[in-house]
Amino acid sequence: MHGRAGREGEEGNVIIQTYNPESFPIQCAKEQDYQKFYNQEITLRKVLKYPPFCDIIKIEVSDFDENTVQGVINAIYENLLKTNEKNMQIYSPMPSPIAKVKNRYRWRIIVKCILGNSIINKINKSINAIKIGNNTRISVDINPNNMS
Repeated sequence: MHGRAGREGEEGNVIIQTYNPESFPIQCAKEQDYQKFYNQEITLRKVLKYPPFCDIIKIEVSDFDENTVQGVINAIYENLLKTNEKNMQIYSPMPSPIAKVKNRYRWRIIVKCILGNSIINKINKSINAIKIGNNTRISVDINPNNMS
């Protein structure tokens, strides 16, 4: 391999640890075939409506009480459904992949859309219409790097 920082002219080794060495991304990395990886990834993202072909919004609610979390996330979901536009795909509330962190229960809603002021206003209105307690946190992440 070439291109190690400050040692462009020297050979180097890369070690990749994986449970799935035959996976497509690992094989492309091994072959150093960026174009092959990009072509498949961009096609897949277009079909699944992932960025850059649409935006993904993660709305997450957390609290020490799971019933509170479910009540708040369901209320936000119902408000979103009332203001829904045809270009918004709203997924039902569900526990986050890591459902509890530091004794806080976490649930989320995923929205796929083309983000604009209208949708931002609808999300804000849906959240601001909910009365929450001091321990309840609501976060909105646009095109999150991590879905957990």
